Amino acid sequence: MNEIDGIAFTRGPGMAGCLAVAANAGRGIAAALDKPIVGVHHMQAHALTPMLTAKEPPTFPFLTLLLSGGHSLLVVVYSPTKFHTLATTTDCSIGQALDSVARLLGLSWNDEDGNLIGAGAALERLAREDLPPGQSLPEVPKFPLACEHHLAFSFAGPKGEVSRYLKSLPPGALEDRGFRIAIASGFQQAVIGQVEEKVRLALKWADRQGVPITSLVASGGVASNLYLRERLVDVLRGCTPQVPLICPPVHMCTDNAAMIGWASMYRFLQKDHDPLDINLLPSWSLRDLDSVTIAPTER
Repeated sequence: MNEIDGIAFTRGPGMAGCLAVAANAGRGIAAALDKPIVGVHHMQAHALTPMLTAKEPPTFPFLTLLLSGGHSLLVVVYSPTKFHTLATTTDCSIGQALDSVARLLGLSWNDEDGNLIGAGAALERLAREDLPPGQSLPEVPKFPLACEHHLAFSFAGPKGEVSRYLKSLPPGALEDRGFRIAIASGFQQAVIGQVEEKVRLALKWADRQGVPITSLVASGGVASNLYLRERLVDVLRGCTPQVPLICPPVHMCTDNAAMIGWASMYRFLQKDHDPLDINLLPSWSLRDLDSVTIAPTER
C-alpha cells in the first residue's frame, strides 16, 4: 500500500449513497497513508477510457457517446477537462429502456451457465438469436424513433410503446420464443437507430462549426452492445476524412476502478489535489468539470 502515490475516487455524478461509500473509503486510505486524493467525474472517466485501452488512442477533439444505465450523452471532447454536450436524454437513459424491456419480456439476467450478464445484455442476446430453419419471425409493430432531427435523446416513448403492445396481447403470447425475439430485435433497432441518427446530426454540426472530429468514442455499459458497434461502424463508413470508431474492451465499458485512476492521472501529475473534506456532487454536469475540478469552491 505504501507504494501507492495517490488515491482517486468517484466524486460524481451518481447515487449519493454509493458515492459516499467510495469517498469515505478513499479519504480513510489517504489519511492513513498520508497520500493526496483526487475526486473524479464519473462520465469524464468513461470518455477518457479509450486513451488508456486503445492501441491508437483518440486525439482531441473527438466525439464521444456515453451510454449507460444512468446516462445518454453525446459530447465533443476538446481536452481531458473541456467537454461540450451536444445531446442528452429528455427522459430515461438508453440503459434504463433496454433493462425495462428485458424485464417486460421476462428475460433471465443470467446466461446458460448461471453467470450474471444483466438485463440489457440478455435483451441483446435474445435479439441476435436465430430461429430454426424454415421458421420466420412473426410480425410486430415498428417501434418509433424519437426526437428525430433534433440533438436530443428520448427513450421513454419506444419503451412505452412496447409496454402498451404487450398489454394488448392475449395471455400466453410471450411463450412463443420467436415472438419474443421479434420484439427484442425491433426494440433494439429502434433505440439504436435513434443513436445512429444523433451521431449523424453531431457530425453535421461539427462540420458546420469547423470542429475537426478525429474519432467517435463509444463508452459506458451499453457500448458493450455489439449491434450498437456494428451500426456505428456503418454510420461512419461514409465520413470524409475517415472517422474511426474506438471502443474500450467490453469488460472496460462498465464502471471500473481503472478508468477512475486513469482519469485522475493528469491532476496528480500537476500536483492538483483535493482536500480530504471535498464535497460530493451527485448531480455534476460535464460542462462544469473544468471549473469545479481545477478550482473547487471549498478551497
